[in-house]
Amino acid sequence: MEITIYHFVGIKGTGMSALALILHDLGYQVEGSDIDKHTFTQEGLEQAGIKITPFSSDNIHPQMTIIAGNAFGPDNSELKRAHELGLTILSYPEMVEKLIQHYTSIGVAGAHGKTSTTGLLAHVLSGIDKTSYLIGDGTGKGIKDSKFFVFEADEYRRHFLAYHPDYLIITNIDFDHPDYFKDFDDVVAAFQTEANQVKKALFVWGDDPALQQLSTQNEVPIYYYGLSDQNDFQAINIERNTQGSSFEVLHHGQTLGRFTIPLFGEHNVLNSLAVIGISYLEKIKPELTQQELSTFNGVKRRYSEKQIGDMILIDDYAHHPSEIKATLDAARQQYPDKQLIAVFQPHTYSRTKALLNGFAQSLDLADQVYLTNIFGSIREQQGQISSADLGNKIVHGGQVITLDDLSPLLQYHNGVIIFMGAGDVQKYEVAYQQKLLAKN
Repeated sequence: MEITIYHFVGIKGTGMSALALILHDLGYQVEGSDIDKHTFTQEGLEQAGIKITPFSSDNIHPQMTIIAGNAFGPDNSELKRAHELGLTILSYPEMVEKLIQHYTSIGVAGAHGKTSTTGLLAHVLSGIDKTSYLIGDGTGKGIKDSKFFVFEADEYRRHFLAYHPDYLIITNIDFDHPDYFKDFDDVVAAFQTEANQVKKALFVWGDDPALQQLSTQNEVPIYYYGLSDQNDFQAINIERNTQGSSFEVLHHGQTLGRFTIPLFGEHNVLNSLAVIGISYLEKIKPELTQQELSTFNGVKRRYSEKQIGDMILIDDYAHHPSEIKATLDAARQQYPDKQLIAVFQPHTYSRTKALLNGFAQSLDLADQVYLTNIFGSIREQQGQISSADLGNKIVHGGQVITLDDLSPLLQYHNGVIIFMGAGDVQKYEVAYQQKLLAKN
């Protein structure tokens, strides 16, 4: 890695911006290009003094190593120029793989909960030993002589098959990304291939039937975590209240102690169990893990809260029925006496169509549901389905709202309004916030 400049094509992507920050921390010269539109990831890059320019073939010079974002193909003008100059071009996963080989690497994979679990693990290990980390919310930190490297491993388009980590956590397997995966079995096959590449141990949620079917190679052990008795790491005596959750952890019948997290929802108990298991295998004292878990504040765009007037606003990345269910479960625990209003922006036409009934069932766990129009993607600008089709299946509302008219949301008082989606649902939250402030 002696090349002088790393140029990132698509540097504002969540993974790409985190990776750029890591390389910058490690002392490399880093710059990148992207679209002009402002994104929440660019703030960290700007603070680090990393140069961001609009896409142009003029940005590409000899003696650069190019890191190509997953969304960009050979038709991108910068990648074309890099090919002409014969430069080394690495995909984002290839660069991550190159980095992690220098540390005790811990990948976090799964259909849901990757970012939250990666953030939690990075927080815990950072408080105990030197840790570099790459989190899918755009957060990245590189420490030259760190012991651990914690990173998110995304299954989309089988990107995670570039990785050969020491440890891998798999939070769950679910059918998502119907624009790429043929069916559920295709998803399972991808995770099985990745499981074969793990070096030290595989940690999986033991109450997931699909995860119970996974195997490893070269006698790499599999550890199961969950709530039922057959798990290697089991949470028992769980107490959930408006301050968070606490639970006792058993490892093969022996107690490791009682752990308290300032987080809500059953999924966060499970995420914590995986972190506790990894820490235990790395011979970290349980009391140190207890201490660090109790101070975790969450990651960006995952259940981020603020209060305006008498309304609680929550921003969450949930864009799959399982994630929506988990987010609403967390909000019910934290605010058992308040009305929950969900504002959901469906993300991609293919996902909305494939999971239509699941979306309706999960959203109906809210007291009232509003939808925005479907947010497309670079690959999918239109489709044979609309938000109104989803709205027709929802019992508790389902009205489609627009930025021009958010008046339906202004009728609520002393409630919790949750903005969910992986697109630009935040602009609805910002507009609603401005109207609330004007009203108050």
